[in-house]
Amino acid sequence: MTTLARTALVVAAVLILLLGLLWVFQRRLIYLPDSAPVPPAATVLPGARDLTLTTRDGLRLTAWYVPAAGDEHEVTVLVTGGNAGNRLHRAPLAGALAAQGLPVLLLDYRGYGGNPGSPTEEGLFLDALAARDAIRTPRVIYFGESLGAAVATRLALEHPPDGLVLRSPFTDLAAAGQVNYPFLPVRALLRDRFPVAAGIGSVRAPVVVVYGTGDTIVPPDLSRAVAGAARATTVEVAGAGHNDLVLLNGRELVGAVVELAERIRKGG
Repeated sequence: MTTLARTALVVAAVLILLLGLLWVFQRRLIYLPDSAPVPPAATVLPGARDLTLTTRDGLRLTAWYVPAAGDEHEVTVLVTGGNAGNRLHRAPLAGALAAQGLPVLLLDYRGYGGNPGSPTEEGLFLDALAARDAIRTPRVIYFGESLGAAVATRLALEHPPDGLVLRSPFTDLAAAGQVNYPFLPVRALLRDRFPVAAGIGSVRAPVVVVYGTGDTIVPPDLSRAVAGAARATTVEVAGAGHNDLVLLNGRELVGAVVELAERIRKGG
């Protein structure tokens, strides 16, 4: 065997080993939970209370319910977060919506915010389903952030809401992953797929897509593609990046949710 052939064989073996490691440990790249327990809800948001949700596979998850300020609205907002952090990081969103008269259920997935279990695509759906089962108001909006937009979309297809808001959605996880890992065969490696665009056209509720034009994690073209597939109303936040505060509790984002809730309340 020539030196060149031996070198090529070694390189191929190393590449196969690296791809195998990526296959085994890929969920550590996808899910970035803050697993620390969060403080009691009422110490973070006035009037909020802690909830315990039981999933259909037997996990007991903690969540927060944030009541609306003033008169209780008949539309609750169920928030399915992105792949990082926990519900404490989304408290400003819940507080802003509650101040506008919308009660909020802030979900933490398995493995997030002190919850048991490890996140997977199927597991996150079961967690969202448990949260949906806990809502008692007659109407509900699903609010999905980034990866949580895929969770909210699947929930909407199987348990229709009255409205769906997707913040920085991707067409599917592979498309977003290819942007962040352009040197890897992401689509071939992924076990958790999180499709959005493929099925969202079947959602019968009104859909609103909010995205930032400065987003480099989920490029705006992916969010626009989702909006096109959903025939959605779009809210474009000029210059906003994926993790900017304006896409957490900014005026345009909160206003889009409040406007949708009013349409639902009026039967529009």
